[in-house]
Amino acid sequence: MKRTSESISKELPMYKTGYYLSFFGTVLILLWIGIFKFTPSEASGIKKLVENHFLTFYVYDIMSVQAVSNVIGTIEIVIALLLIFSLKFTFLRKYAAIGMIVTFLTTLSYLFTTPGIWKVVDGVPVTDFFILKDLMFLGFALMIFQNDKVSAN
Repeated sequence: MKRTSESISKELPMYKTGYYLSFFGTVLILLWIGIFKFTPSEASGIKKLVENHFLTFYVYDIMSVQAVSNVIGTIEIVIALLLIFSLKFTFLRKYAAIGMIVTFLTTLSYLFTTPGIWKVVDGVPVTDFFILKDLMFLGFALMIFQNDKVSAN
């Protein structure tokens, strides 16, 4: 039987290690940040991002700053739980990937919708590097979405 380079690479221990590091790293970060959204510090910290975004600018007219942050935190925690449960129930992986894609695209779009988020330091344009982590998570989400049967098994 002829093997493709993709099937061979999935059998290698480094592939499995990389997959599970990405998987559980994403779960950990989503849970951690999701839980942090329930604190007043994080709620006030994301206010500037949320109120300047074309999709979410109105939410503070409907809910309090803390309530908005709680909703966002709940979404992040649910996505993390979907990922965890997708280890047993693979059909959940596609839903987790969709949630991740929407979440991370929205977060990354804050880089373009929030005034003053970009600064020039010593001639180099810089931004909130914490947001840039979502670029990697978006890539992982796209991999999962492309093939929801992909696993390191």
